[in-house]
Amino acid sequence: MPADFHPEEPARRPEGFARAAGARESHVWDRSFRAWDLYTAAVWSATAAFVLTAGTPSPRYRIAALALLVLLIPWYVRAGRPLLLAESAPGTWPCLRYLGVTLVLFLPAASMMDEVRLIVFALAPHFFMLLSLRRALVSMAVVSLVPVAGWALLWRPPAHEVFLNAVSALVGFAFAAFFGAWTIRIIEQSRERASLIAELDASREEVARLSAEHGAHTERERMAREIHDTLAQGFASLLMLVQAVRAELDADPGRARRHLGLMEATARQNLAEARALVAGGAPADLDGCSLPDAVRRLAARHDPPAAVTVTGRARPLPPGLEAVALRTCQESLANAAKHAGPGALAAVSLTYAEDGLTVEVRDTGRGFRPSAPTCGYGLRGLAARAADAGGTAVVRSAPSEGTTVTVTLPIR
Repeated sequence: MPADFHPEEPARRPEGFARAAGARESHVWDRSFRAWDLYTAAVWSATAAFVLTAGTPSPRYRIAALALLVLLIPWYVRAGRPLLLAESAPGTWPCLRYLGVTLVLFLPAASMMDEVRLIVFALAPHFFMLLSLRRALVSMAVVSLVPVAGWALLWRPPAHEVFLNAVSALVGFAFAAFFGAWTIRIIEQSRERASLIAELDASREEVARLSAEHGAHTERERMAREIHDTLAQGFASLLMLVQAVRAELDADPGRARRHLGLMEATARQNLAEARALVAGGAPADLDGCSLPDAVRRLAARHDPPAAVTVTGRARPLPPGLEAVALRTCQESLANAAKHAGPGALAAVSLTYAEDGLTVEVRDTGRGFRPSAPTCGYGLRGLAARAADAGGTAVVRSAPSEGTTVTVTLPIR
């Protein structure tokens, strides 16, 4: 069927049309084509009946016309029907060949008997389906007018009969042209819709793919932050404690034993965090206790222990918010332990307000320049975690002036 309404321009099947049609739509088209076959058979039978029952011309001409009509049946079944069923591109050589042979069979029969022209009701759609609009109109002019001219030259009827046949042919041509163009326009709109549906389906698949990729990326980022703030920090603490114990075994056995106890507690905490990550639950320190208590337990494991201050009315908050606050403390204290230097003190402050929670971690260490490029993941992960919760993270530091990490989280 032609997909383009512009004359002489070969129609193109919209890309993705086959995908839009699919097996279900193809099955529907196959079933609807059976009705088309019945329509063609009914028009052919009616035409054959008119030919056989006509009073004129002589039986010889009627039999010849009927023989030509009979030849149209196998030609349609063998060549025309596959082209129509496969929705072949208009104007291709198989289409031209089928329609050319059809004209060769139809025009002589229609020139011998005007009753044969009834079969045009079945043939006309073939021209509009298999040709561009301009070629279809030219073909319909030939189908409508040439038989009248041939009939007039063959039988020399009175002028008024020629006039009436010519007027009838012109009316038939106008009718076929109007409805053929209208049908092509409907087909064009259907194909445009099919193309849009195919594009929409492709867009939805692309959105789903990008959404899945984004979800996977987000989950990787989340897991990276969780592992960095828990297991990685725990292992780093264990490594530092091992180094400290190695140096203290001979010089200060008591301090070495205390560090061994810290190593055991840190290992147990890491194991609990690993289980919490696998289970997808809250951080291990928050299991069964409030946020201030979890922060105090975390601060007690810092070397030396960090001071904890709670301001405002402490109350249960959404689990996700408390997890962000606790991870902020973990990351900040771990950074202080690694970078602040020996003897640096740390303090944690929780400030509860009606509409937000502020977490502040300060240390008296060596500090750094926040504008200097860093390759670490900790502060970036801390800021990303706060942003995911709708909050903000600010790091203030300077060389030899310590570091303050402030995270503000809204309470919705």
